[in-house]
Amino acid sequence: MKEKGIKEQFLALKNLPRFFQMIWETNKWMAIGNLLMRLLKSAFPLAMLYVGKEIIDEVIRLIDATDKDMSYLWLMLGLELVLAVISDLTSRMITLLDSLLGDLFSNKTSVELINHAARLDLYQFEDPNFYDKLERARRQTTGRTVLMSQVLTQLQDIITVLFLGAGLLVFNPWLIVILFLAIIPSFMGEVRFNHQSYSLTRSWTPERRELDYLRYIGASDETAKEVKTFNLASFLANRFKVISDKYYNENKKIAVKRAWVGSALSMIGTVSYYGAYVYIILQTVSGAITVGMLTFLAGSFNRMRNMMQGIMNRFSKIAEGSLYLQDLFDFFAIEPSIKSEENFIPFPKKIKEGFAFENVSFKYINSERWAIRNLSFHLKAGEKLALVGENGAGKTTLVKLLARLYEPTEGRILLDGVDIKKYSLRDLREATGIIFQDYIRFQMKAAENIAIGKIDLKEDIPSIKNAATKSLADTVIDPLPEQYEQVLGKRFANGVELSGGQWQKVALARAYMRDAQLLILDEPTSALDARAEHEVFQRFSELIQGKTAVLISHRFSTVRMADRILFLENGQLLELGSHEELLQKEGKYAELFQLQARGYN
Repeated sequence: MKEKGIKEQFLALKNLPRFFQMIWETNKWMAIGNLLMRLLKSAFPLAMLYVGKEIIDEVIRLIDATDKDMSYLWLMLGLELVLAVISDLTSRMITLLDSLLGDLFSNKTSVELINHAARLDLYQFEDPNFYDKLERARRQTTGRTVLMSQVLTQLQDIITVLFLGAGLLVFNPWLIVILFLAIIPSFMGEVRFNHQSYSLTRSWTPERRELDYLRYIGASDETAKEVKTFNLASFLANRFKVISDKYYNENKKIAVKRAWVGSALSMIGTVSYYGAYVYIILQTVSGAITVGMLTFLAGSFNRMRNMMQGIMNRFSKIAEGSLYLQDLFDFFAIEPSIKSEENFIPFPKKIKEGFAFENVSFKYINSERWAIRNLSFHLKAGEKLALVGENGAGKTTLVKLLARLYEPTEGRILLDGVDIKKYSLRDLREATGIIFQDYIRFQMKAAENIAIGKIDLKEDIPSIKNAATKSLADTVIDPLPEQYEQVLGKRFANGVELSGGQWQKVALARAYMRDAQLLILDEPTSALDARAEHEVFQRFSELIQGKTAVLISHRFSTVRMADRILFLENGQLLELGSHEELLQKEGKYAELFQLQARGYN
């Protein structure tokens, strides 16, 4: 176990070149300045020790000298003062550059994480293992700035040790040998325990995600009503305590053992230092070296011991950080399976024939059940198609396949006779406007909430207001204190919360923001009453003349406005036709329509 851990940590160091390439790309001038400052700083310890030696030797010489010329002493004291001031300024510059470069790197990595996550497939976000990778990667965007400082400090200290070691080698090479023998056991122990700590943290990623989730739902504005109403506080707190205590106990075992073993190994280094110190003192008493040389050698040995101890310990931390860094690179290595082909064809400026499903089947990953099975139908250009069926029938899956958020497991989807895989994925998404039932209530300004539909137009207030008028969101926004500049939601200062129906009008405005050829409404009006939903869909139908649309609703009074209605059952096409045609068939649609109609009487 130990050898494997050490090997893994050494192998993890291969991540450092790529890591520093990313830092270089963040701001190369700050990186250069940081390196130059640290190179300068690394020479100060030896210079200070040597100047200190000269001062002590000069003071002892002056005690017995008849000529009390103190000019050399004052020169050395002045030089030591200058070195101390420059050393302090250099340290402050290093700290400043570390902080600024670290913040820039964290920001840059976070931006890259967001952009990369947006490229990945929707099904990947529905996989718990993917979420574990995402969570580990997200943690690295902030924690790895410490690694940058550690590696640069390591390089600085190594150069300093080389300077100090040169002084010890001139006097007695055996002091270097004693130094290494004293430090290696402690280093090996740190490597072993760091690997155990990393293994524990990695294996507990799902539990730590659950802890974050419990912490969120236990203290969130979105869950406060349910927590209070159902008295969930004790349940959530106890569940959090059980998981967190279990993790604490596992971590405690490693921490306690690390403290005892580390203390024992550290004592070896302390004893070796004093052994070398005794030897240097005996050399001084015998007259082999001066008192100044005693202070120089003792100081050099002590500093080298401390620095090498720090280098060894820091190495294990750098190796541990490099292991964690692999989590970030592993996430960036994930590639989407749904993407544009290399030789994609231009998306049609105007859809002519429409979409055709040819024996399309779809099965979710790790599921034996077919969500869509052998589905074939033609969505004509300019047609308004309604999807109906019971929950789990496959309606939302169908529209996600249509928008190419999913890829068919079997069969294919054609647009104007061409497989939609042949078109640019970006163009297809641009030509599709889709509002889901579980739309996001962005805690942003009202104008930004609407501009989400086509974010490139976030500064185009006339277009935003026009979209709001079409969705009736203007009746919600105009009475607000700051109107389109009003922050929606209560998460931030001066925010205003909306009702469910008001939020839905804002969300619907996003569909009108996009001049899409295909518009999909997946039950976004479920919070509205039947009359309000009917009015919204009627308005929607009038405003999208000439465009292709897919509507999903449980209310038959609304879907009857569609040109045709597709009835899904267990992922398969059961009935297809206009409202009148399906009623005449007296099938499942007619049965449910009559059942729902009686419910309104």
